[in-house]
Amino acid sequence: MKEKIIRGKAWVFGDEINSDVMAPGIYFKESMDVMASHCLEAIDPLFAKEVKPGDIVVAGRNFGVGSAREQAALAFKELKVGAIIAKSYARIFYRNALNFGLPALVYNSTSEIKPKDELLIDPVKGELKNLTTKIHINVSPIPEHLMDMISSGGLMPFLRKKIDDGEIKVRKE
Repeated sequence: MKEKIIRGKAWVFGDEINSDVMAPGIYFKESMDVMASHCLEAIDPLFAKEVKPGDIVVAGRNFGVGSAREQAALAFKELKVGAIIAKSYARIFYRNALNFGLPALVYNSTSEIKPKDELLIDPVKGELKNLTTKIHINVSPIPEHLMDMISSGGLMPFLRKKIDDGEIKVRKE
């Protein structure tokens, strides 16, 4: 597996961030780039406009609670968010994030991270370095086999590659 180090600025949010504010229902008939342009606007109107590729979303408990809309994880992917770190996740959001190739890590003391802190994450080793405060933190690592899937762009591109490489045989009837 190729090492995947993530570096970006922290965007800090609190507890119980609902999937409905990540992917507002009013934009469901729009393209994903339009949907993503409204990601979290009810909480931080500047987020979708100013987030940069690789930036890291930091949140509290139960991130992604609410409806099971996969568009919530896809909005962050469309915005090229490098990773999400939260105290805990709603189960469906967490699985959607991984399935769409978005690293989602668990860290119980996210309140130590401040907005705009520069972060460096090694998701497989479970290491987070806050380059702003010079603090090194251990977070729950992402197992290497899941990181392989994430690095492939998510579950479907990962499976497509396995099929193309002959590692998975598909029966045609």
